[in-house]
Amino acid sequence: MNQYFAARPRAEAPLRLVCFHHAGAGAMAFVGWATRVGRHVSVVPVRLPGRESRLGEARITDVELLLRELDEHLGPMLEQGPYAFYGHSLGALVAYRFAEHRIRAGLRAPVAVLVGACMAPHLSNPLITSAGLGDTQLLDLLSSLGGVPDELLARPDWLREMLATSRADLTLGRALREGAMTPLSCPIWAFAGAQDRVATPAAVAEWERWTTAAFQFRTLAGGHFFVRDCELPELLGEMLADPAALAAAG
Repeated sequence: MNQYFAARPRAEAPLRLVCFHHAGAGAMAFVGWATRVGRHVSVVPVRLPGRESRLGEARITDVELLLRELDEHLGPMLEQGPYAFYGHSLGALVAYRFAEHRIRAGLRAPVAVLVGACMAPHLSNPLITSAGLGDTQLLDLLSSLGGVPDELLARPDWLREMLATSRADLTLGRALREGAMTPLSCPIWAFAGAQDRVATPAAVAEWERWTTAAFQFRTLAGGHFFVRDCELPELLGEMLADPAALAAAG
């Protein structure tokens, strides 16, 4: 299997949902989504370099390099049929900028860009600016948000690797935000955690400014990492199976 994907696209599914993970994470952030979303959607979690099976590769902090890599690995698949993007936190910025890039290039656009746990690009984001913190301060911040699994705390080597990956991802996130300019011509669906102290529901709802098409907003139970819960993939499965929703998105 291509190390870029955690699962192969299923040819029989009418829609592909390409998923981009949050900072410090990998494609395993979407474990279990394939069964929860439903068979009508092929879940394709993307694994950026510097983690999981791509641990030995250099992490990406440059936007143009990221877009070239996404073009190379995802571009041919995205031209084959309808697709949507889901991005969580950092991944939301990746999804937005890649959609912007594809639309500008005249390529097949997503039927919708789905963003979760990410405040709109024009708002000040304290998490994105934390890349310069020392390990102790960064660990405290991520722990306060629920972003550090307990098993990592007992594995210092793994913990150091996660912090280094998080720092690189936050640097990339800052660059993605600074280059954000164009409202998308495709719909945006935005999702917020009711208890998220960083990407608050009000801040996530501001994504409405970043589309000239339809906009939908939902608040879910949980904090910043509600991507790990069952509610989100089940909701996306329902929304993406709704002909009226997809017609409005298309």
